[in-house]
Amino acid sequence: MKVVILKDAAAVAAYGADIFSKQLKQKPNSVLGLATGSTPVALYKALIARNQNGDVSFANAHSFNLDEYLGLADDHPQSYRHFMNVNLFDHVDIDKTNTHVPPGNAKDPRAACEQYERDITDAGGIDIQLLGIGRNGHIGFNEPSSSLASRTRIKTLTKETIADNSRFFSADEYQPQLSITMGIGTILESKKTVLLATGEAKAEAIKATVEGPLTAACPASALQLHPDAVIIIDEAAASQLSDTDFYKHIETENQKLGQLLGR
Repeated sequence: MKVVILKDAAAVAAYGADIFSKQLKQKPNSVLGLATGSTPVALYKALIARNQNGDVSFANAHSFNLDEYLGLADDHPQSYRHFMNVNLFDHVDIDKTNTHVPPGNAKDPRAACEQYERDITDAGGIDIQLLGIGRNGHIGFNEPSSSLASRTRIKTLTKETIADNSRFFSADEYQPQLSITMGIGTILESKKTVLLATGEAKAEAIKATVEGPLTAACPASALQLHPDAVIIIDEAAASQLSDTDFYKHIETENQKLGQLLGR
């Protein structure tokens, strides 16, 4: 697990955008795993700017999103399909037929989950998976107690997650309490994972992810098992880590090694 501690949220987004840009340049037909939520938006804005400047292209890329609310149609303003269209897909040269979000309004959600897994496999697997993290350590909608071997499935959201997401829904608007989410096992099969976290509210979850035990109580701790997991955080999100100087030293040395190897 590589831990990168940066000054602020803008630096976190730029660092993440660099990783995704490099991936697309090295493999233009990459399969991207994407995420919703507040933290990825700045990264998407950076990628949009690079795409519009001609620096990077999504023309041959495919994408699979982590999750979707169960019961919302694609065009619902709170659906994650709508979120992705507004915050990324509408502004870059990606073919929307190559973008995939779990179908929240599927007639048979369980069958849709199984199909989503097959679609990922048929695409060759996810090359790079973007992740956020909840205050309770969830990744995707894999809430605490989720199996570390879980696959795409229906999940009940915790009261904490529902409360955290309530700001996106008006008082008289239906807020789903179920979701379809990639499983932790699905996420761990991606070739590379990139988790972004900013703000002091995420500090406890980040400490549990990086320095805590591997446990279903903190689903993100499963990333300790991944051979190429990058955790990119700002100073506030890093505030509960035991030795931030150590992580910063490692990143400095990694940068020197990358220059030496011409990466």
